[in-house]
Amino acid sequence: MKNHEIDFKLFGEEMQCVEIELDPQEAVIAEPGSFMMMNDGIQMQTLFGDGNEKGFMSKLFSAGKRLLTGENLFMTVYTNTVNDKRRVTFAAPYTGKIIPLDLSKLGEKVICQKDSFLCAAKGVAVGIEFQKKLGTGLFGGEGFIMQKLEGDGMAFVHSGGHVIEKDLQPGEILKVDTGCIVAFTSSVNYDIQFVGGVKNTLFGGEGMFYALLRGPGKVWIQTLPISRLAGRILSFGTGSRKEEGSILGGIGNLLDGD
Repeated sequence: MKNHEIDFKLFGEEMQCVEIELDPQEAVIAEPGSFMMMNDGIQMQTLFGDGNEKGFMSKLFSAGKRLLTGENLFMTVYTNTVNDKRRVTFAAPYTGKIIPLDLSKLGEKVICQKDSFLCAAKGVAVGIEFQKKLGTGLFGGEGFIMQKLEGDGMAFVHSGGHVIEKDLQPGEILKVDTGCIVAFTSSVNYDIQFVGGVKNTLFGGEGMFYALLRGPGKVWIQTLPISRLAGRILSFGTGSRKEEGSILGGIGNLLDGD
């Protein structure tokens, strides 16, 4: 293997964390702010990019690519500097699941939504994937730029809500809400499709486009995108209370303490 070989264990149900076990001199890279705890003997180092670049300009270019995907300019590397095994734990930033991805079994490349990366074995390259089709970039929900993870080690991404993993056969098509995609292997063809119908478009409440995923390959779908959750919370806090009705709305709010 080119990448460091790490062992891991997942804890929790809806607010998960992943514990990484590091042998001597093994290392893991992680997003700033994802750290939870670690044993003594692990050295933390913050650097540009994912640690795979050599030279200042290469590191600067890598950091710029990460900025395009909505991530932090810096990456943190945790290295076991002692002669015994040590453990470091990372937590997901919001309610959902952590998905372990063994890149060596997934064609050494996985494409994922821009803010889903959590941590990975040192040597895994975290880059950007451009959507080549104009329509997919404009209406695909994730824009022209998605994130790609390349290498032969373990990587971990997080999602909102529950995660469903699908194995698509050659030519099999899955239509998905654009915000519900977490990741898919590079063999999956990603496109968009117009929902169709005036009533569906204006009043369906599901947007104007589906994401069209065509096999073969694996896809990971989340039940609760963070954007959808944030929209519902904002709507609840600033809008009228639908469940109370138009007449009793104010009275209902007073009765339940709001």
